Amino acid sequence: MRVSSRSEVDPFIVMDVMEAARQAEASGRHIVHMEVGQPGTGAPQAAIRALNGAMAAGPLGYTVALGLPELRTRIAQMYGDWYNVDLNPERVVITPGSSGGFILAFTALFDSGARVGIGAPGYPSYRQILHALGLMPVDLQTSAPNRMQPVPADFANSDLQGLLFASPANPTGTMLDRPTMGALIDGAHAAGASVISDEIYHGIEYEAKAVTALELTDECYVINSFSKYFSMTGWRVGWMVVPEDHVRVVERIAQNMFICAPHASQVAALAAMDAGDELEANMAVYRTNRALMLEGLPKAGFTSFAPPDGAFYVYADVSAITHDSRALCAQILQEAGVAVTPGLDFDPVRGHQTVRFSYARSTEDIVEGLARLQGFMVQKGFA
Repeated sequence: MRVSSRSEVDPFIVMDVMEAARQAEASGRHIVHMEVGQPGTGAPQAAIRALNGAMAAGPLGYTVALGLPELRTRIAQMYGDWYNVDLNPERVVITPGSSGGFILAFTALFDSGARVGIGAPGYPSYRQILHALGLMPVDLQTSAPNRMQPVPADFANSDLQGLLFASPANPTGTMLDRPTMGALIDGAHAAGASVISDEIYHGIEYEAKAVTALELTDECYVINSFSKYFSMTGWRVGWMVVPEDHVRVVERIAQNMFICAPHASQVAALAAMDAGDELEANMAVYRTNRALMLEGLPKAGFTSFAPPDGAFYVYADVSAITHDSRALCAQILQEAGVAVTPGLDFDPVRGHQTVRFSYARSTEDIVEGLARLQGFMVQKGFA
């Protein structure tokens, strides 16, 4: 049986690394996980209690396609609390994770063949989802002086119908300040391109609050999720904010593609939004882990990286060590028992000489992982 050309997406390499790590663990080895961007903590206890109560009270069925009204209202309130943005709750759409949000956004905004600019390095699934929907991802090769974030000059004369950016970014953890984001948005609008802002790592910031695109314009799509700051990766619930005249467009697509986000996850997400103490305790772990990484990675021979502003990643240039980051990561897993991700996931052109480290797990894991990395690199003569 034939398959479509749209199905010819690249593998998500970090998932392959996870599988290799799982196989190593199945053979009895202890693996330190620095490959995946998944918090080491579970959902807030308030979320679990709320779901238990809802399940005891009665069956959980479909919700309306746009999501539970009380959850949409609470999210809109958060934008006032976090950013001083007065947001109409009707513009909030609850999605099956941020992945569902990207599918809805790309489908709502672009016709087949549309060219959508994405910064490289960047989250690999942007590229693959666009391709699977019959759209054309256009990698914008970012530069170190711009902290690996796109700037208007990167897409001049590129004939884009869309521009997608992320702040804090995966894999670099760098953020856009207000003037830089404003210039990006103005440049995109001047070129006639729709703007999508990926804000999934908002809340995980270290020295300055992240800027939401909604502070600068209403003519954009903003996508977020409960996976990262709210520590609910497996619950598959997120949200998007769209212009008021796009709500019905997105609603019709969501009705047919997804019906709704999982009801149980929406109940839990609503309660998670008021679990501030527990969430900030998670942030204290990330801050400790970040400090350990900034000190420990150079000691292990990984010296070329920008300190992350947010998220929980360090993206290191390893060109002085290797030009085959995938082979290096496989060797580190096999010999040191540490799972890390080659940069090829994030940048097909330059990723052969970069590696991403995640510090989302427990501090104990980070300490052990850094010790193993240092031992491996010393043994190989790299440190």
